[in-house]
Amino acid sequence: MTGLEILGTGRCLPQRCVTNDDMARMVDTSDEWISTRTGIRQRYFCGEDEGVVSLSTGAARKALEKAGVSADQLGLILTATFTPDSFTPSVACQVHEALGCTAAIPCFDLNAACTGFIYALETARSLLMAGSAGEYALVIGAECISRVLDMADRSTCVLFGDGAAAAVVRLADVPYACVLGGRGEAAGLHANSLLPGQNRTLFMDGRAIFRFAVDIIPKCLNQLFEKSGTSLEQVDHVVCHQANSRIIDHVVKKLGAPADKFYKNMHRYGNTSAASIPLALDEMLESGVIRPGQTVACVGFGAGLTWGAVLLRF
Repeated sequence: MTGLEILGTGRCLPQRCVTNDDMARMVDTSDEWISTRTGIRQRYFCGEDEGVVSLSTGAARKALEKAGVSADQLGLILTATFTPDSFTPSVACQVHEALGCTAAIPCFDLNAACTGFIYALETARSLLMAGSAGEYALVIGAECISRVLDMADRSTCVLFGDGAAAAVVRLADVPYACVLGGRGEAAGLHANSLLPGQNRTLFMDGRAIFRFAVDIIPKCLNQLFEKSGTSLEQVDHVVCHQANSRIIDHVVKKLGAPADKFYKNMHRYGNTSAASIPLALDEMLESGVIRPGQTVACVGFGAGLTWGAVLLRF
């Protein structure tokens, strides 16, 4: 099966870092309350002159530089987000303009919430295989969730952060597998409704989403391993969507897996939705946690409800 090779990654965060102590000055909470329940210590919020397009562009520039690919060599720009700066033009089209791309290529956004980056990777692979996207694709996960938060709701506002990360990919003869799923179930997690009389900020039933996550992650990983003919023991790293450290701890226990195989960085960024998994991958590659030849399983879950997992060889 033709897989995807990640040639370079990059990340971009807003300038403003918001610690748990900073959150405690906005809402009735504390560092101890947040960190013990979620593992989160800080997050980043966009300022007035920052947004999904600027963060995406910054992440894209770094990914292109690391990949040794120019903007004009791109055959596709795809952005996963549920918090675009505008409904239209898409974030991807605005990134195309900001990068100074001269070639006319497919550019569009995709919304699968926190599973968005995995959906976007598989979509990019499909377009590359169809010959519709040249040789190189730029895949971005980016969010500005602070804009849809109710800062008086301590059950949600302390959990999320803003950020972007990008990857330059191309087809390669490497191990690869992907599983995707979704179902219509909006009651537990939804955001920014445009319908009259509806709540325009993010709402989440934390307990319901926790139950969903600890159930779907092992199922999704097992489906991925069955499809790829591999096992958890053969995978070097597992990168879950970084929503809550307790979710990952429960999954580790449920799978009987070594905890150090499951990467965590939510203490630095909070839940950044579609940016979560590529942020982790960029950190891991930059720090040498992921080494050449290693296999990484990424698994996401989010509003929709959506879920998905991808197996990558680096």
